[in-house]
Parts: sequence; C-alpha cells; structure tokens
Amino acid sequence: MKPHEQHRSQGARRLRVAVVTVSTSRYAKMKGGAEYTDEAGDLAANETEKAGHSVSRRSLISDDRAMLRREVKDFLSGGEDVLLFTGGTGLSPRDVTVETVRPFFEKELDGFGELVRRLGYDEIGSAAALTRATAGVASGKLIVCMPGSPAAVKTAMRAFVGEFPHALFIAKG
Repeated sequence: MKPHEQHRSQGARRLRVAVVTVSTSRYAKMKGGAEYTDEAGDLAANETEKAGHSVSRRSLISDDRAMLRREVKDFLSGGEDVLLFTGGTGLSPRDVTVETVRPFFEKELDGFGELVRRLGYDEIGSAAALTRATAGVASGKLIVCMPGSPAAVKTAMRAFVGEFPHALFIAKG
C-alpha cells in the first residue's frame, strides 16, 4: 500500500464539516428578510455528504473581517474537523477571506490553490488565475477557502474532498 493510501485508510471515516458562505449581498438579503439562494454553499454541503462526511452546521456571513475571525475561532474551539468557506477569495476590495483566515494557519496547503487554479484553467481559461483559493491546518483541523462561484466550488470539492481524512491524519501527527 502506498503511503498516501495508508494515511487515507487510517484517517477518520466520517468527518464533521462546517460550511460558511461569505457574501455581502446574500447576507444583506438575509438580514432584510428577503429570499436568497446559496448555490455554492449547497454544492459544498452536498459534495461533503456524498463523500460520507456530515455537515454539522451552515452559516452565511458578510465579507467582514470580524465575522470571519469569529467563525474561525468558533471552529477551532468546537468539535468540527473541517471548515469550508465559499466566497471572498477574489480580487474585489470586499474579498477579505484569505487575508483574514491565513494568520490562523499553522501550515498552508499551497497545493490546494494550485490545484483549483489548474483545474479551473481547463474549464474557464486564464481567468482561473484570479482566484486566491487556499487551505491550511490549525490545531489539527483543516480550513479550506474556496471561490464563491458554484462551478469553482464543485471543481474544488470534487478534487479535494477525498483528501480531507488524509490531510487531517497527517496534521494531527
């Protein structure tokens, strides 16, 4: 058995995952009582469950540093294994997910962002380079920051959800 296969086999079979959508426009609609959709969050949750993991909670927050920090702190002190952010990884001045979450990382998984951009290139061309998708580990837990585009979330999740147990097995030592 190859080392990565061994790590996968030793990793947890069913992880607890939190899905947080970061969107100022959807958050404003929600706070105003209006109907809104969360296709990216729905896709992240569905792909998580298809992989055999459980979605323990879902949240919708604004592109706000304090709200992002609170989500990470709650996650790190709670019982979940993986925190998935959708949104806030682009180039807009409001997109602050990456720079807010990155200081919590003990180790950054540069390969995740590289993988998302590589697969995105096959789908949309050079515009894939505009995402700042990233992932990292903190306190033996995995934090993943994905674009808010449903297509990008689907690509990222299908490519990486199978590595969640592997990454956590290694991160926990």
